[in-house]
Amino acid sequence: MATTLATLPFGALAVVVNVAGERGFRRRLFELGFMPGNSVRVLAAAPMGDPLDVEVAGCRFSLRRAEADSITVTPASAPAAAH
Repeated sequence: MATTLATLPFGALAVVVNVAGERGFRRRLFELGFMPGNSVRVLAAAPMGDPLDVEVAGCRFSLRRAEADSITVTPASAPAAAH
């Protein structure tokens, strides 16, 4: 069941399915590791709920919820599904 990164529960492992948005925005997210097939995890949120602390490709990033909402993910069914 696909969802967005912004609605993924904290700590849940997921796999990137699609990145939407303008070309430059998508390119930047791809450069950071948000490529379809890569595993991603939302670790925490700032005290006011924005930005999110996200882990992808072994690195941690802060993403605004609006940005995370443009990343479609599917929950990983097992640790073996991680890339």
